[in-house]
Amino acid sequence: MDLQLKGKLALVSGSTAGIGRAIATALAAEGARVIVNGRAQASVDTAVAEIRREAGAGEVIGFAGDLGTAAVAEALIAAHPGIEILVNNLGIFEPKAFEDIPDADWTRFFEVNVLSGVRLARLVLPAMKRADWGRIVFISSESAVQIPAEMIHYGMTKTAQLAVARGLAESVAGTGITVNSVLPGPTRSRGVGDFVEALAKADGKTPEAFEKDFFAHARPTSLLRRFERPEEIASMVAYVASPLASGTNGAALRVDGGCIKSAF
Repeated sequence: MDLQLKGKLALVSGSTAGIGRAIATALAAEGARVIVNGRAQASVDTAVAEIRREAGAGEVIGFAGDLGTAAVAEALIAAHPGIEILVNNLGIFEPKAFEDIPDADWTRFFEVNVLSGVRLARLVLPAMKRADWGRIVFISSESAVQIPAEMIHYGMTKTAQLAVARGLAESVAGTGITVNSVLPGPTRSRGVGDFVEALAKADGKTPEAFEKDFFAHARPTSLLRRFERPEEIASMVAYVASPLASGTNGAALRVDGGCIKSAF
């Protein structure tokens, strides 16, 4: 299927690894011009080279800098005006007991996970309005609906993303711009993989045994009963970012492996 993305300029924040990189690769494979972002120049350069090799299609552009800060976000938009597709993937997570989460952590999680996407959307929206076309996608999580007790501050930010995305979609009603959220389930990204291996080692288990135990107890509602692959999330995002998804707007789209126990 041709997603009609050839030549579209896309920005995927936090895209040197994991879900972000898979999304960047999927968009580039469809012929989009993709801006790959990460904090370190070396990781950006490596990701750009690998995505170019794997996608073999669209132009891949690197931009190093922390998009959780206003100055860097403004510099990116100044360097690459006319972004047509924005995928707000930048995010952090950290398991921590509620009583051990200080005010500074609540603020940091909100700044990175929520405000970075708010700021980027605000910066790209004027050009999208002039063109009467655009796609904004927030990468939320099943944790937005089923707040994890082990990282409530993370779940809070994922719920906030749903509210921002829906409100923003309402604000551009009747235009060619759509705003949606995508909710992955537990996914074997680089950070999660390292986290799982560390916990498995601490428990004296193999990663495979730990994964089985995780889905039996921590995520028992999962229908997949395994960690998702980043590419499984990227397929949904690439479609939502395309002209073919013009009828999908203001939605919270689940790619959660059935973790959310609801038909709606």
